[in-house]
Amino acid sequence: MQLIKLEKLKSFLLLDKARWGQLFTCFCLVGISLWLCFVAPANAGIKDDRYDGNIFVVYAGNGSLVPARETLAKALAEHKPVFLTFYIDDSSDCKEYALVVSQVQAFYGRAAEIIPVDVDAIAPKDKYSPDEPGYFYSGKVPQVVVFNQEGQVVLNKSGQVPYEEIDDRLREVFDLLPRSESQELKRRSFNEFNSELTQ
Repeated sequence: MQLIKLEKLKSFLLLDKARWGQLFTCFCLVGISLWLCFVAPANAGIKDDRYDGNIFVVYAGNGSLVPARETLAKALAEHKPVFLTFYIDDSSDCKEYALVVSQVQAFYGRAAEIIPVDVDAIAPKDKYSPDEPGYFYSGKVPQVVVFNQEGQVVLNKSGQVPYEEIDDRLREVFDLLPRSESQELKRRSFNEFNSELTQ
């Protein structure tokens, strides 16, 4: 009797490599299935205040916004119009607002400097200079600050600032027709002759 048991054990241990591979694969699949059953799913989403990655990449599909191409100081020194926006990656309001920032970049990204600033990255200081983002941060997110070519603030607002309001200010900065006269971004004509040629 013991000889038969010993033979069965010996034949089991001498399984060919293919059967051991199948047995290992089945064991791994069962282990992974059990692990997935007991691991809590990631519960991050656009309507909550949980961190789940850079908001521009995750919610706007736009990884080109962060990091910004230039600093505020450099853009102001070069007399570029600037769209500065303050955000936090784990804020539901900022997650929702990421699409608006991406839309601003789509229309004005070549002509204006788009600078998203994560407020967690602003170094705490007693006093900031006017060419540092911390100088303009109001303590609320999202926040939008738009500068014209002379470095003057033409819009400084917190909350869900509508794209249309930002577009109106940037149209003024770039001397474009108002939205009521043109859905496309067209320059204002400066005399009749020029106006006739552009039409």
